[in-house]
Amino acid sequence: MQSGNGKIAFLISFFLFFSVTFSFSQAKVVYKTIDTLALTLEIYCPTKSSESGKYPAMIFFFGGGWTGGVTTQFEPQAKYFSERGIVCFLAEYRVSSRNQTSPFESLMDAKSAIRFIRSHADEFQIDPDQIIASGGSAGGHLAAATALIDGYNDPTDDLGISCKPAALVLFNPVIDNGPGGYGFERIGEAYLDFSPLHNIRKGAPPTVIFLGTEDNLIPVETMEYYQKVMEKVGSRCELFLYEGQPHGFFNYRNFDYYEETLLQADLFLQSLGYLKQGPKIEIK
Repeated sequence: MQSGNGKIAFLISFFLFFSVTFSFSQAKVVYKTIDTLALTLEIYCPTKSSESGKYPAMIFFFGGGWTGGVTTQFEPQAKYFSERGIVCFLAEYRVSSRNQTSPFESLMDAKSAIRFIRSHADEFQIDPDQIIASGGSAGGHLAAATALIDGYNDPTDDLGISCKPAALVLFNPVIDNGPGGYGFERIGEAYLDFSPLHNIRKGAPPTVIFLGTEDNLIPVETMEYYQKVMEKVGSRCELFLYEGQPHGFFNYRNFDYYEETLLQADLFLQSLGYLKQGPKIEIK
């Protein structure tokens, strides 16, 4: 992005064009409207200029079992990675407690959000080939599913625009929706084309996963099998296990594990060439 007044002018003109609320630290843009419901992306922009003129992008999907949850869950991670040089987005999506919807609509919204970001890559000054999807729990499912699941596209989307991210950063993700897996009572037999574990194919994007060994929702054995299948199709999949940690251990309130998983995610993105080694950003 441009620096100084040029950057501010660019942001103001762009975000006014999309009728958003704006502040110099962040902004919101509506990416999708369903009847009277407007779904937004909260945006955190890098403060430093990019040598190439374009930035990677990273979209975060909150957890909450497709039932609830708030975008602020990943606000600390978004702020950190924006300081590191990534345009970050916190995505709203429909959930049952607020919108009386199913997990299928949640996935439709996640796909719509990535398509919106990719279709406006020039305005956001991002590289459309460097979009990273991230999320925790059910939000981790959505991130993985945008990459692996072909169906559940909103009929209003332009399907000529890919919703597939280039990399995945997943925090105790729901990746098995089959019998015995999370959410089967709501997903039913649709798990065959909704569950990431059951739809891993050649070309699956490089992935890093963080999981506590005492997670009561995501068995370690399931995640190890996911890693094995990913590697079998030739895709990179790094799995970090944290001894004795429960579901949601990575959230900001558990600062030590928030910091540890953040640094490991940073190293993973460095290895893909999306980030450079420095300068070091204070994690706070």
